[in-house]
Amino acid sequence: MRILMASNHRYPSFRSVGSGLEPTEFPSGSGGHIQDLLARGLSELGHQVFYLLRRGCEMPLPEGVELVSDPIDDADIYQTTGAPGAELVSAFATERGLPWVLTCHLDRSGSSGTAPAGDNWIFVSRSLARTYRKSRVVLNGLDPGDFLFSASKEPFLLFMAPAERALAKGLNTAIAASRRAGIGLVVAGTGGSHQAIERLAAICREAGAGYVGDIRGAVKAKWLAAAKAVILPSQTNEGCPLTLIEALMSGTPVLASHAGGIPEVVSREVGFLCRNEDDYVHAVGRLDEISPERCRAHALEHFHYRRMVRDYVSEFEHEIARHADCHNRR
Repeated sequence: MRILMASNHRYPSFRSVGSGLEPTEFPSGSGGHIQDLLARGLSELGHQVFYLLRRGCEMPLPEGVELVSDPIDDADIYQTTGAPGAELVSAFATERGLPWVLTCHLDRSGSSGTAPAGDNWIFVSRSLARTYRKSRVVLNGLDPGDFLFSASKEPFLLFMAPAERALAKGLNTAIAASRRAGIGLVVAGTGGSHQAIERLAAICREAGAGYVGDIRGAVKAKWLAAAKAVILPSQTNEGCPLTLIEALMSGTPVLASHAGGIPEVVSREVGFLCRNEDDYVHAVGRLDEISPERCRAHALEHFHYRRMVRDYVSEFEHEIARHADCHNRR
């Protein structure tokens, strides 16, 4: 297939070195990273990929992926995301009656001006799809080569979230549970402004938690592999959190809420799903029941980027056929 993809970030979305305590435009960057992996994986399968990145590249694209600055008109399928500023490809394809799909990573259903989901939308969890009353789903996947595995863990919990969303992601619960369980807490994440970062740093200082700012690449891999668990007591409608997949790839158990798509990532053998602070405290005491090897195996089996790419190919083929069928009925 000839596939045109689009994203609103500068390649690569996940850089090899974090920004530390400096702000970034995309504090998470998860959606862009999935796009980068999808482009690479499609090329590895022999598809011709055109990557529309108006912000350009900081390093060469993978072999078989061609950078374009405008949509091409002879692709078999067009793919974009629901991120702000990413509407160029969907508008181009719609105007010309061409097949296209949109990947939705976040719940924007309550945002003003948000268009209703179409039948060509693909969601990163079944829970998120249900929010929009749709059913097409491709769970996220990551490259295991980006992570270190360690069966030996250190006595701290790792919490990772953008500064602006840390409280909604359950930071206060993570702080309280770590205190009661007598285990350290390390907080990682940057923000879109110095003010947001300073607010998060102040919360961590007051709570006695370590704050390491934005971590990426090898540094992030070491923190993930060393943690006793990654904790995410989120109260938001989560899609398919990369934080949890990153933990499992590292052989690190997960403590998380039941919010959104989290239960689609975390099974009983790799972590604990908790409903309140008491549950988290109790779960910390049971972390030794979880095998780091099983965490890694679970991630490789269910959340490898190559599985994700194959699922997208199936969705692309389905959309091409659906589009042709709709066209023939006219």
